Amino acid sequence: MMDGVDPRKPIVEVMARLGRETQLHVDERDRHFTVTQKMVVAISVLLALLAVVNIYHVTVLYRDLNGIVDNMDSMYRNLSRVSRDMDVITDRVASFDRHIQVMTPITANMAEITQVMPALRASMLEIRNEMVGIDQNMHQMTDAMGGIAVQMNQMTGGVSIMRQNVRSIAGPMGAMNPILPN
Repeated sequence: MMDGVDPRKPIVEVMARLGRETQLHVDERDRHFTVTQKMVVAISVLLALLAVVNIYHVTVLYRDLNGIVDNMDSMYRNLSRVSRDMDVITDRVASFDRHIQVMTPITANMAEITQVMPALRASMLEIRNEMVGIDQNMHQMTDAMGGIAVQMNQMTGGVSIMRQNVRSIAGPMGAMNPILPN
C-alpha cells in the first residue's frame, strides 16, 4: 500500500482542472457577450443615423413635390390665360376676315373706277390682286388660329390632369411623415 498518496488527490486534481476549464469557458463566453453587445449598440446607432437621414430625404422630397405642385398650378393658370388670349385673337382674326370679305365687292368695282380714273388703273389692278392674296391668307390664318386654340385647350387639360396626379402623390408623402408640416 501506498501510505503517502491520498486517494482523493486525483479527484481533487480532476475537479481543479474542470474548474479551470469551466472558468476559461465562462471568460470566453463573457468576451463573446461583450463583443455581441457592442455590435448591437453600434448597429443600433447606425440604424438611428439611417433613420435621421431617411427623414431628411423624405422632407426634401416632400418640399420638392410641393414645389412641383406649385409650379404646375402656376403653369395651369398661365396656360388658361394663354387659352383665353388665343380665343380673343381668334375672334379678332375672324372679325378682320369679315372686314376683308367686305373688300371683295370693292375689288369687283375696280373696273368701273379705272374707267373714271384711267391714271390709277395699273395701281388698282395690283391692289385687287393683293386683296385676293390677303383674303386667302386671312382664311388660312383663321383656320390656324382655331387649331391653335384647340391645342391650347388640350394642353391646359393635360396640365390640369398632371397637377392633380402630382397632388395625389404629394398627399400620401405628407401622411407618411407626420413630422412634416402640410
